[in-house]
Amino acid sequence: MKFMKLGSKPDSFKSDGKDIRFVATDLAADIIIHVGNIKFHLHKFPLLSKSYYMQKLLMTTNNEATDEICISDIPGGVAAFEICAKFCYGMTVTLNAHNVIAARCAAEYLEMHETVEKGNLIYKIEVFLRASIFHGWKDSIIVLQTTRSLLPWAEDLKLISHCIDSVASKASTDASKVEWSYTYNRNKLPPENGPNERHWNGVRKENSVPKDWWVEDLCELEMDFFKRIIIAIKAKGRVSSEVIGEALKAYTYKRFTSLGKGPAKNGIDATKSSSWLETIISLLPSEKGSVSCSFLLKLLRAESLLNCGETCKKELTRRISRQLEDASVSDLLIHATSGKTVYDVDTVLNIVEEFIMQADNEDHPGPTVTDETALASGCSKISVAKLVDNYLAEIAKDPNLPLSKFIDLAELVPSDTRPVHDGLYRAIDTYLKEHPGLGKSERRKLCSLMDCKKLSVDACAHAVQNEHLPLRSVVQVLYFEQMRVSTSAASRAESGGSYGSSRSAITTNTEDDCDGVATGDLNSLKGHECGRSSGHDKSGDSKVKGTTTPKKMLRNLISSKAQAGESSSSSNTSGSPNSANPEKEKPKSTR
Repeated sequence: MKFMKLGSKPDSFKSDGKDIRFVATDLAADIIIHVGNIKFHLHKFPLLSKSYYMQKLLMTTNNEATDEICISDIPGGVAAFEICAKFCYGMTVTLNAHNVIAARCAAEYLEMHETVEKGNLIYKIEVFLRASIFHGWKDSIIVLQTTRSLLPWAEDLKLISHCIDSVASKASTDASKVEWSYTYNRNKLPPENGPNERHWNGVRKENSVPKDWWVEDLCELEMDFFKRIIIAIKAKGRVSSEVIGEALKAYTYKRFTSLGKGPAKNGIDATKSSSWLETIISLLPSEKGSVSCSFLLKLLRAESLLNCGETCKKELTRRISRQLEDASVSDLLIHATSGKTVYDVDTVLNIVEEFIMQADNEDHPGPTVTDETALASGCSKISVAKLVDNYLAEIAKDPNLPLSKFIDLAELVPSDTRPVHDGLYRAIDTYLKEHPGLGKSERRKLCSLMDCKKLSVDACAHAVQNEHLPLRSVVQVLYFEQMRVSTSAASRAESGGSYGSSRSAITTNTEDDCDGVATGDLNSLKGHECGRSSGHDKSGDSKVKGTTTPKKMLRNLISSKAQAGESSSSSNTSGSPNSANPEKEKPKSTR
């Protein structure tokens, strides 16, 4: 720490009790000055020779025939006045980063300018600040912290602005040129090749200064000073947005350790916390990726607890949507502050909706859109679709989650961004298990979100045995799985046959008749599913024999439904004749 000594005479200030200060000299004191609760027994001449304020004050007191004056509002209080008084007597005074600002403000109050005497206290302090204090990193930080108790004097004298500019300039210095000490307690990465790593020329590699070396020291400042320094650093434009983002993140965790869990643990009132959070959000760099998506979601979680307002919420939603592909399911599980649901699904809906809108804008052709940009956008959409499906699987466990919110979120994701529907199927299955009271139409509507053609083999195997799925969905899974195997077999055959038709030839909307299929027919289909591969293996012709074609399967199902409608007493028959002997089935008109 830098310091400066003024004066040459020994310090002869003495104390008489707790509230009296005097100068040990043969001359009797001729003036008493009250500063707070302390009485200073001093002499007029040394004070008048340095302070114009004392000259004016003593002229007034002489007219009142009194030798006592009161100075109650001097900045810095007793300690600062004593420094000024000792300077007037020529006694030794030591100035450092802890007391120099208080002495400067007190000297300004006492009007100790050059016009009163050359080399006065104000001039000497200014030289010390410019030549020494503002050149040091930690001294500038200490000086800035001391100004808080000296407002508005420190602000009016531009001492705070000088400190902020000094700190911002040093923080913007290239890390390779940093030669002063700083606080950096975070774990440093060990050398890649061990402690004996050397350069190619044999010189030992020196430890490099991290780019965010200044972050921890700034975390000790109050919010208003921290904000002004970050703004000044941004204005200089020499620090990357990632480093500024790291500073904001470190300051946030330092000052608000219960981020996302409410401000009670820190003893901060809601109003102050809300203002604090708004400031952090306003300081976030505009560049994408300057802070992690996880950190942004933590800020959003805190915002929902503090209710900062729609402006902050919209800004965070916009920023999160720009890098939503980097989020995790746990980050999105924001607890609801109102209502019966466990999680705030509406906020996630807004984020995904904003993401889709931004992604659509990026996909529009333009001079700035490149193949790399389009590819990155497509990968982001697929990642977000998978994230949404996993999120749906988690919130589906909430027994109070309305079906409409589940469907709204699932439908937000474009169909082309879900190449596989296994994740969506898992979410639907979870919702059906946790909501057994769903009606027939509601279950149907929920399962219509799923495209059976996009289920994997494992998901199909699980779905056909899933008791929670509507029978219609199970039939669709069986049908498309049969079509998949048939198409594969046909492609391996020497010539194409009736199995070469597209899986999309039959739509998924097989009418509501599928829901009334007899249990025997469903078992028949399952048995056929198990035995279809052996039939293909035995056939070497273009048309496979011994298996039931998909068209015959569908005819069997419709025929069974028709028979069930004609006679209610026989609706639960053990099996359909057509299904038992598909080779003897008479031709029927196709639908």
